[in-house]
Order: sequence, then C-alpha cells, then structure tokens
Amino acid sequence: MTLTETAYDIAGPEDGPPVVLIHGLGLSRAIWAGLLPALSAEHRVLSYDFPGHGQSGPATRKMSLELYAEQVRGLMDAAGMESATVIGFSLGGMINRKLAMMAPGRVRALAILNSPHERSPEAQARVEAQADQSAQGGPGATIDAALERWFTEGFREEHEDVVEAVRAQVLSCDPASYADARSVLAHGVKELIAPEPPLALPTLIATSENDTGSTPGMARVMQDEIAGSVLEIVPEVKHLGLLERPEVFERMLLAFLDRVEAGEAPAARRGAGG
Repeated sequence: MTLTETAYDIAGPEDGPPVVLIHGLGLSRAIWAGLLPALSAEHRVLSYDFPGHGQSGPATRKMSLELYAEQVRGLMDAAGMESATVIGFSLGGMINRKLAMMAPGRVRALAILNSPHERSPEAQARVEAQADQSAQGGPGATIDAALERWFTEGFREEHEDVVEAVRAQVLSCDPASYADARSVLAHGVKELIAPEPPLALPTLIATSENDTGSTPGMARVMQDEIAGSVLEIVPEVKHLGLLERPEVFERMLLAFLDRVEAGEAPAARRGAGG
C-alpha cells in the first residue's frame, strides 16, 4: 500500500511533540475534528483514513493488524516522526498496541480509547458472526444495531444530525475494505492478549461505562497487562462517548499529553472521567 492511496493531514507546530490519531471501524479522521484544535495547539498531529474509509483508496491487499500498524509506521516516516504518542479509538486502539509491540522505539506513549480486549467465548463468537454479516452484506448489514450500541438513546434523539453523519460515513466505506477491517476487529484481539514481552510505557486506557464491545472489564485487564498505565471510565455513555462527551475526552487526553511531555509516567490507578 503506497502513501498516495492514503488520505492524511498534519496539523500543529512543526516543532511540536508528535501525536498520531487512529480512528475506528467505519469512521474516518473526521471523528477527531472536535478535538483537533486543542490537540494541535501545541502538538504536531498526524491523522489519516484507513484503506477504503473516508478519503483513502480501497485496500490493495487483504488487511491484517500487522499491516494496519505498518501503515502507521509508513505515515510517521513520511511525516518525519521518529516516535510519537499514538492515540487510537476502538480498532485504532488495537493498531496502536500492535505498533508498540512491533516497533517499540516508534511509540513514546499510548492512549487506548474504547478498544476491545480479550472477549468471553460467547462474545467472541458474536463478534465473529457480525464480521461474517459485514462480509456478506456490506457496511449496511449491521449499521442500525451498531448505532444503537454506539450512542445512548437520548443522544440519538437529540442529535440526529451527528448520528446520521456517522451512518453516512459507515455506508460510504468500500465494502471489501470495511469487511477486512471488521474481521481484524473481531480476530485481532487474540494477538494483543498478554503480549511477550509485556508493554511497559506511559499509557492511558479509557472506555465508557456502557460500552458493550469495549467494556470496563476489558479495560481493567488491559491495565493489569500494561505497566505504567492509567484507567479512566467515562460515565453513562456508550461506545462513541468520544462524540457524546468530547469535552471529557479532550480534558483527559490533554492532561495525559502534558504528563508525557513532562516525563511523568502515569502512576497506575483506576479512576473515572467526568
């Protein structure tokens, strides 16, 4: 996959500490629009679209978690980023962990947002079945159920414009690229469980209280596996709390970036965002 097929943006001062933003399944770099002004005020921020998502061309080969991580490494090379704090949402939080496992020298710190980890056998079977549905029926096959999992009922009623924009984004994905990404989301967590050697770097783990696919329980297991990690649970919201309560995510990310730049590895604890 060449960089000319990948849509990406770089924002912020050229000498700012590097940050990479990785979106989730069916979305695009547009998900960061509300946070980008604050994140790029002092940091050099790279954001991009997965193959077949947003403005990027379709995947030219079958994707894997390793290939997604390699894509990030290639984009960092193009942007002149030797290392960066890598922030990933959902599938993006799997990709940044894989990158840290493959190329630890390229990842200064991790922020893992609403990202899945080891599932129960029943949940794993359900997610794999959903991936099969997407492979057969395209992005639209499971979109209504997905939006119910991603947003609270009140937000769906009060912010129909936001929900419909997310629906349109998912439906605009290249079907084969979307199916690949969904398969990696389903199966790729198996590559991230209790890695050897263990990850040990400044890490923020955050998820939402009512995220059924990236649960607080999964986040706690991740925290136990990553030395030097800090955990935040955002109350009330579901998977796309990033869009429902952007001010909470902005505050926790800026605080984390400040600590990383100050050389203060977060003390492991369990907390709550609010």
